[in-house]
Amino acid sequence: MSDPKTLLNDALKEAMKSKDNATRDVIRLLQSAVKQIEIDTRKELTADEIMDVLQKEAKKRRESITEYEKGGRTDLADAEKAELVIIEKFLPKQLTPDEVREIVRAVIAETGATSAKDLNKVMPLVMAKVKGVADGKLVNQIVKELLS
Repeated sequence: MSDPKTLLNDALKEAMKSKDNATRDVIRLLQSAVKQIEIDTRKELTADEIMDVLQKEAKKRRESITEYEKGGRTDLADAEKAELVIIEKFLPKQLTPDEVREIVRAVIAETGATSAKDLNKVMPLVMAKVKGVADGKLVNQIVKELLS
């Protein structure tokens, strides 16, 4: 996989050429989030760290969408969804709930977990396997479902 910074720069140039202002603005937001962390930590981020920043930005959008929909603000939820679609172009393909369920089942079998009390045994192992390709909230939901 290419360097995420290069991907973002190339996508920004492409968006500017094609006058895609929405994509351009989201990419600039992502780049500034990365730059801010580099300034705060006084070091250049690795590709994995940049992907973590992109994951966090996607998570923020998902949470905002949920809140806006609860509040009946579909206009704002739609704007966040549009941004999320653009951010997800730079993230690895996300696992489906069924794929996550398979991984969780394997970890449960591996650890011998039997009840909800074993959640803290299973979660870290599953999260290590799905880092960057599955949402933590989805993983938690599936682990609880399979351990109950």
